[in-house]
Amino acid sequence: MTKQTALYAQHQELGAAFTDFGGWQMPLKYRSELEEHHTVRRAAGIFDLSHMGEVKVSGAQAVQFLNYALVGNFAVMPVGKAKYSLICTEDGGVIDDLIVYRLEEDEFLVVPNASNSDTVAAELQRRAADFEVKVQDQSEDTALIAVQGPNAEAILLGMAGAADAEAITSLKYYAAVTVELAGLTVLLARTGYTGEDGFELFIENGQALQLWKAVTEAGAEHGLAPCGLASRDSLRLEAGMPLYGHELGLDTNPFEAGLGGVVSFKKTEDFVGRAVLEPLKGGTPSRKLVGLRGSGRRSARAGYGVVQDGRTVGTVTSGLPSPTLGYPVALAYVNSELSEPGTELEVDLRGRPEGFTVVELPFYKRPDRS
Repeated sequence: MTKQTALYAQHQELGAAFTDFGGWQMPLKYRSELEEHHTVRRAAGIFDLSHMGEVKVSGAQAVQFLNYALVGNFAVMPVGKAKYSLICTEDGGVIDDLIVYRLEEDEFLVVPNASNSDTVAAELQRRAADFEVKVQDQSEDTALIAVQGPNAEAILLGMAGAADAEAITSLKYYAAVTVELAGLTVLLARTGYTGEDGFELFIENGQALQLWKAVTEAGAEHGLAPCGLASRDSLRLEAGMPLYGHELGLDTNPFEAGLGGVVSFKKTEDFVGRAVLEPLKGGTPSRKLVGLRGSGRRSARAGYGVVQDGRTVGTVTSGLPSPTLGYPVALAYVNSELSEPGTELEVDLRGRPEGFTVVELPFYKRPDRS
């Protein structure tokens, strides 16, 4: 039986089409996914992300524990900041990519992906056995609402008093602060998965609907509209952001995925996967994740083969027509010697080859609107 977020009835009322994602009934779209995509690029979209996990890690050895359990270095992370990280197996495979927020000196919030939430929480509990630390899975009690797009800050400012308005405008990318919005206490993070400026709002389930309606009301004059997972996927692909189960998995190591910089070998602590990953530093993996730009109108899709001179040289992990850019884009793993931008390749589109060129990621960068 699939789970429902605290906002499920609200999505029904808004006429959402639903899909099963990570064991949750989630809004796929409310209107057309193309319209929702453009709404986020041009104004702002509101997303229900309450299917994501929230795992609180606290205690005297919280830093030492996270430095062992994850690949990043959390000792150098200031309070109020966020860090993108990975949890890996002993063999160096990726269990999940996640964001870690440092709320206090000895208190962190780990946010895994929905499909891996239970797995990550259980694995953190297991790895905590030898540490003076408390691991609490708060996923079932926490709602997460995202407001993404160029008008996101203006929308939140319309909900905040003077003191909190200053906290919002001064909040840097990959940082978090507790503020009051429309009378509700919210953990506000300036992170996102769309390539736009935007925020993610953590609140207890019982106040989720009130917050959703307050954001919707404040956003009415700024073009805000509800958006689903279909547009979220096209937005993240344009921004070159990986999706677990496509670009990342147990059969993928961080260096193949272009995430070697996320792994800290400067920290003194041993960490799960270090023995396998450290020898790979500075080397060239056999395959690399690249961006592909299509020369025609037909799109590559996950699982399609990448070929050169009739020889299979890789596999597409994600692909679609870019609504913003107007041409097909894809992410793919290809043989490392073919990963340089400008390399001409083809994708086997169900028996018909189509030309694609390796390009720098991300495909889309938001314009400077200052």
